[in-house]
Amino acid sequence: MRLTEFTELMTTQFGVSSADAILADHVLIEFGGRTGAQAIEDGVDPRDIWVAICRDFDVPRSQW
Repeated sequence: MRLTEFTELMTTQFGVSSADAILADHVLIEFGGRTGAQAIEDGVDPRDIWVAICRDFDVPRSQW
């Protein structure tokens, strides 16, 4: 998944300000306690981050 697609999914699902806050502040346990932003910086595939966020925020699987 491209980063632009990831960003679009995040803002569509959560809104701009909430998406930014989730990326910056929400700790993803399955990525060693990194935030989404940290995981992206470390080269993790945005799709994997998207799926982890969807799980944590109970986003319906049909939107993954």
